Amino acid sequence: MTDKTLRLGTRRSRLAMAQSGQVAEAVTRVTGRPVELVEITTYGDTSREQLAQIGGTGVFVTALRDALLKGEVDFAVHSLKDLPTAQPDDLVVAAVPVREDPRDVIVARDALKFTDLPSGARIGTGSPRRMAQLNSYARGHGLDIATVPIRGNVDTRIGYVRGGELDAVVLAAAGLNRIGRGDEVTDFLSVDTVLPAPGQGALAIECAAGNADLVAALAELDDPFTRVAVTAERSLLAALEAGCSAPVGALADLLADGQIVKEMRLRAVVGTTDGTRMVQLSTTGPVPETHDGAMALGRELAAEMLAQGAAGLMGERAH
Repeated sequence: MTDKTLRLGTRRSRLAMAQSGQVAEAVTRVTGRPVELVEITTYGDTSREQLAQIGGTGVFVTALRDALLKGEVDFAVHSLKDLPTAQPDDLVVAAVPVREDPRDVIVARDALKFTDLPSGARIGTGSPRRMAQLNSYARGHGLDIATVPIRGNVDTRIGYVRGGELDAVVLAAAGLNRIGRGDEVTDFLSVDTVLPAPGQGALAIECAAGNADLVAALAELDDPFTRVAVTAERSLLAALEAGCSAPVGALADLLADGQIVKEMRLRAVVGTTDGTRMVQLSTTGPVPETHDGAMALGRELAAEMLAQGAAGLMGERAH
């Protein structure tokens, strides 16, 4: 390895810049090399259409991957939940660092909790997954809410609440924590209420597969437990043939006995956005020892969900 500056490709959003900056510091620590951020504008950042209409969150990834393949940047940092499940042969996810809090959170007016929102409360989210689960929970607990589709960065979304247009918005805890705004959360949504997106809270550090020295250096930032968990979650998503904007929630928990991690529980949900029909299942077993083992766990749970009619709940299936 030389001490030449490494170029890190990142989206321009405040969140992307924050998480890329944190990774850059970690890469400098393990390699001794300076890292410069190279800002790349993606179609997902400039389009005003609803994400589900323009191909889901994968639209944020394409421009970064193009820059990697052209050699304009040495590595890129993605929010793992934005990565399409198919991995290009010439790129490799060299590291999945320790995961941030995977939960979804509410930022509501008057510091309200989700269950304290008034009848008819308007809750903003751009995610069919969140809509499906919030509407299902409300239906099961006699709450009257309206989910409202929104887009925009954190400031824009929270601005809808501050400006009185919405009673609450749903965001990812990880994103707010990474930009230092965790104190604005008024309620954490238990994963028993809303399962996060597969890979939520985790980052993927991607580089060219042929750059063996860089792959090895970045691998020092990899957290094996986070990687096995998100591999199972994403395998389930792929087996359901669902894109990143489909109403699929999944979370793999590592179950510990004292300090020793004994088992992994994978939970998943698919539902119609109005919350009227849901398929929710879980499986628990030994922590997979290999990538293939984690993939198999996700596929098996997906097969059970499809057998219970999950495919019919996802609208257009991604191909």
